Amino acid sequence: MEKKVLRQPVAAVTAYDYASARLVDEAGLDVVLVGDSLAMVMQGHENTLAVTMDEMLMYTRGVRRAVRRALLVADMPFGSYVEEREGVANAVRFVKEAGAEAVKVEGGRGRAELVRRIVGAEIPVMGHIGLTPQSVHRMGGYRVQGKTMDAMEELRTDAMALEEAGCFALVLEGVPRELARVVTEELRIPTIGIGAGPDCDGQILVLHDMMTMTFSAPAKFVRRYADVAGVMREALGEYKRDVEGRRFPSDEESYHLSRETRELMKVG
Repeated sequence: MEKKVLRQPVAAVTAYDYASARLVDEAGLDVVLVGDSLAMVMQGHENTLAVTMDEMLMYTRGVRRAVRRALLVADMPFGSYVEEREGVANAVRFVKEAGAEAVKVEGGRGRAELVRRIVGAEIPVMGHIGLTPQSVHRMGGYRVQGKTMDAMEELRTDAMALEEAGCFALVLEGVPRELARVVTEELRIPTIGIGAGPDCDGQILVLHDMMTMTFSAPAKFVRRYADVAGVMREALGEYKRDVEGRRFPSDEESYHLSRETRELMKVG
């Protein structure tokens, strides 16, 4: 909220394990999201629907051990908040069992009461509207949302309802830049864009997308900041060649017996 008032953009990224989360935190990013996108980038599923609540808790625990300064947000996975009472209980699990500081919930004004109840349990909630991956089957695929006047009005209504319900921030995914700008200007809470243009109060990307560690064509909004996969492929190939050529390990990379022990064993 303070950053929105000061017009300071929020930098957020996903992370799913200790090593990557530690690097993200050390880089000074504001928000680390343990996203349900881990179903795709960590587990190899086609969409986000397969990851379970217990799996999300396990990954969040690892990230928690790494994060010292960033806000740690955990995604409520598909099926974990069908019933409001269950949703509140699962949000509490993220805080008590995994150390999350907030949870993210997908959906518009139909989730407003759930948001109120989670916030009432003293747990901050980040909303998520527009292209909501957990609704991929209902939406007929990963498609830009809010392209007609009626759809725009629906999303604006959703945004206002979630703010009123108590969300501290709102992810806008896969919506036209113009709509994202309007919503951002109308809300008091920060908007975090992903495929929503540069006028949001902040941005989030999937770590594996921006590091070229996914194995499909990137979405239009993904900027590749490094080719980590290329570096890893080259390193692994060099390692294989060194092993096959008996260049690894070298004598300097090996442990040795003491000279006295070698003499007793009569070895060189």
